[in-house]
Amino acid sequence: MEKATILHIFTPEKNVSPFDVNMAIDAGFEHIIPYTSVEVSEIAGLVQDAIFSRGPKGVKRTGIFIGGRDIAVADDMLKQAKQAMVPPFEASVMLDPSGSATTAAGLVALVIKALKSYQKTLQGEQVAIFGGTGPVGLCAGVIAARCGADVRIVSHRGMEAACKLVDAYSERYAIKLLPADGSTPKKRLELLQQTTVAFSTAKAGVQVLTAEDLLTADKLLVAADVNAVPPEGIAGVGVMDNGKALNTPLHAKAIGALAIGNVKYQVQHNLLKNMLATDKPVYLELPSAFELACQFAEKS
Repeated sequence: MEKATILHIFTPEKNVSPFDVNMAIDAGFEHIIPYTSVEVSEIAGLVQDAIFSRGPKGVKRTGIFIGGRDIAVADDMLKQAKQAMVPPFEASVMLDPSGSATTAAGLVALVIKALKSYQKTLQGEQVAIFGGTGPVGLCAGVIAARCGADVRIVSHRGMEAACKLVDAYSERYAIKLLPADGSTPKKRLELLQQTTVAFSTAKAGVQVLTAEDLLTADKLLVAADVNAVPPEGIAGVGVMDNGKALNTPLHAKAIGALAIGNVKYQVQHNLLKNMLATDKPVYLELPSAFELACQFAEKS
């Protein structure tokens, strides 16, 4: 008799995400086991408890999902999990804290698709991520920087908050991110006027760019907003927009939250399914999510 499929979800937070639980069940996992308030130092022991109890065949039907809110912590957890594997006892591992990896992958992939209409890529583009100090903004910054963009992480709490994160992530991922001060309307406007691609990854219900702001954005080509809760993070960007023209000097293309969410959903669903379909363990990180997102974005 074939063993049941099990997904162990590890998170440093006090709860696992119901979204992730639903996604895992829909992808085919029969049993979802949550582990909360998990520290990085505990990962190796938990992983080895999970793999040694099922045998080489059963461990192929075992997955580990790393949640939380911080991509850097999740990254450390995944590395610890990988090091804890003892072949042939190896389970697949996926990280997606707060959905940040899959959401950011969908966001950047759709921006790249929109830039193709200008015969451009992200290479050399001036990207500003407003509300960029959260998990989605930082993941999007890493992906965009790896694609050759000049990326500024905009903090509405001033430069100090942005600088600490920018330095840490630049070093961790061997990229160059720049901090930017978005603490006043004047500073945001000055930054916007130098921006060709704007992301809004601010918390729900916060508008970072107004309609009046956009009228001055004479270099803006694409504006993407992950916020589905009114008001829009970027004024005029509808949740279903996927290339609709905005009221800007260059008629920048708008990408809305549900268009991004559709790609994100397909990416997370398929990555979870891949954990069950493979005979060899897979370690699903930012590059895995982005590669798949680019495929789904082209079809959207």
